[in-house]
Amino acid sequence: MTTFIIRRVVWTIPVILLVILMTFLLMKQIKGNPFRHTERNVPAAIQHNLEVKFHLDRPWYVQYAYYVKGVFTLDLGPSMTQRSRTVKDIVSDGFPRSLKLGLLAYLWAIVFGVPAGILAALRPNSIFDYFAMLFSSIGFALPSFFVATLLIYYVSVKAGLVPTSGWPAGFWTLDSRVILPSFALGLFPMAYFARLVRGAMLETMQQDYVRTAKAKGLRYRRVIGLHVLRNSLIPAVTATAPLLGLIITGTFVIEFIFSIPGIGRYFINSVSNRDYSVVLGITVLTSIIIVIANLFVDIMYGVLDPRTRESR
Repeated sequence: MTTFIIRRVVWTIPVILLVILMTFLLMKQIKGNPFRHTERNVPAAIQHNLEVKFHLDRPWYVQYAYYVKGVFTLDLGPSMTQRSRTVKDIVSDGFPRSLKLGLLAYLWAIVFGVPAGILAALRPNSIFDYFAMLFSSIGFALPSFFVATLLIYYVSVKAGLVPTSGWPAGFWTLDSRVILPSFALGLFPMAYFARLVRGAMLETMQQDYVRTAKAKGLRYRRVIGLHVLRNSLIPAVTATAPLLGLIITGTFVIEFIFSIPGIGRYFINSVSNRDYSVVLGITVLTSIIIVIANLFVDIMYGVLDPRTRESR
């Protein structure tokens, strides 16, 4: 198992380098001047000094090498519009809030989505099964921004049950203000996990080895917990990394609607202000998070199904 994990970690490094390269080249294609917010021309001497300082007078592969060095040393350069702050300062300020929002959204999916799928599979064609699948269909159909708008209007404005202004300070601080944005972001993963786990469990319970375990006289709970549930969670683990990408991009919209000062808000402002260093830094950060999530999925494959360790 240790060799398998080390091999997967080593293979992740070139993937991260490739992600940084693709993001870097895409940002190079954006037209405009990152050193000015208005359309007035920058004096040639000042423009030259800025290009020399930030290595923009060098070939693109040299610029890429400098940027990779900055990524691995946590030096993403200064902000082009917020002169007194660096990209690292902006990310350090907004990322914990976005991370808290994303983790809470995943918590909704794990605490409610997975058990709903399990219970629906154990009682197929029951009232609970129909209700769980109806809820799952609604979660699939409604986008997060529409759910957020409905929650704000009916739960906060009309009923006055949960406030929407502000965001609790501190990573571990939780109060009622986190309920609406985290639920709006976590509704789709919750519905997706419920439907995915239900389908996987129904398929697994029809397998021959499950029938054999029952015929041998194993207890029902042991058959479900050891044989059915463990193999049924593999598709859910597979969906973790793609769902993380959806949650990361979804936080941008949810943070804007609920006025949460996370990296999504900084990203939107940086795009409009042509703050290329912040846009590139946040894009690379979110891409690396997704790559690491895929690494976690590979490791969980090896834990849930030892055969994958041998095949890889």
